[in-house]
Amino acid sequence: MRKRFLPFFLTFLLLSMVFTGCGTQKEVETDSSGNQDQTSYNVNPSGTDSERIDDSTDSENDSPESVVDNSAESVVGNSTESSVDNSTPSGEQADSDSDVPIVYMTTDISPEGLMAVYEALGWTPTGRVAVKLSTGEPPASNYLDPLLIKDVVDVVDGTIVECNTAYGGSRSETAMHYQVAEDHGFTEIADFQILDENGSMTLPVEGGSVLTENYIGAAFADYDSYLVLSHFKGHAMAGYGGAIKNISIGLGSSEGKAWIHSGGTGGSMWGGEQDAFLEAMAEAGKSVSDYLGNGERIVYINVMNRLSVDCDCDGNPAEPDMHDIGIPASADPVALDQACIDLVYAQKDGDGASLVRRIESRNGLHTLEHAEEIGLGSRTYTLVNIDE
Repeated sequence: MRKRFLPFFLTFLLLSMVFTGCGTQKEVETDSSGNQDQTSYNVNPSGTDSERIDDSTDSENDSPESVVDNSAESVVGNSTESSVDNSTPSGEQADSDSDVPIVYMTTDISPEGLMAVYEALGWTPTGRVAVKLSTGEPPASNYLDPLLIKDVVDVVDGTIVECNTAYGGSRSETAMHYQVAEDHGFTEIADFQILDENGSMTLPVEGGSVLTENYIGAAFADYDSYLVLSHFKGHAMAGYGGAIKNISIGLGSSEGKAWIHSGGTGGSMWGGEQDAFLEAMAEAGKSVSDYLGNGERIVYINVMNRLSVDCDCDGNPAEPDMHDIGIPASADPVALDQACIDLVYAQKDGDGASLVRRIESRNGLHTLEHAEEIGLGSRTYTLVNIDE
């Protein structure tokens, strides 16, 4: 696909960092491979500070500049620039490369900005609509603000859905989880359902290398369309969490979460082979996407604020050390997560260095590699700024 380089006259500081600050994804993978540590996964699911992994000891990873090429002629990941009219519906492309997915982007992290990027998708849900998000682990996780998402949830007339966790905490049992949803304000803005309160259903995994089936909440099939709202952030085991994690581990029943974490072996959630776990996430996500028609009945929005190295499943996450970025959205979860990774890597002056270390120390990019390999989506995308 022909690459187009962004003009140098961009004056908006954030977008100039985004569009000129990062080398191609191939460069990221090559340069960072020597810095990946796949042997020290001393993960504590409760997220206490005393057992949280310290990612600060790798001096070669002090800033994103150490792992990417910030030359003037670089482009963001595998993206291309476009000046597409914001009214372009989902599925129509920015240029002649009609098979390249679009990632729409706004820097306006507000209810209005979220609504604008949703409308840019040009998606019309059918039937009963589920809005999948993380309710967040108490007492202080970085879950999405209900006031931020309320308007979009209203527009799709959605029911907010979630599944129980597979570890201790306030969301491992149905009754407690419903209380968390209420405490965090989600039941005030919409109906809410825990999909696995009555157990699991099984989806087949086509073309997988570690999974042949995926266990999701039994009520998953009660909904016809899914709007997936994800808070993009780091993750203690996966390196990062975004759209793919939200439709794999996020939609997994308690049983399914353990199955994915073990890499499909049924063994320990915390002692499985790392790359098998990452591949299982991609394969579980593909089973969901296949069931819903690969973008026909499901779309994805990632909110890039409060960019901690820790997941919303951590009740005591580390404070972010980088500024908020924006809200990208796509019908392709791989393109969307890749764009978010590229946006993080593009930050200058060390902003986001800890999140880059977290991603690389867990080999987090392998999820995207495998997801593209098995056909969940494309790491090549066209990034469209709807603010212009």
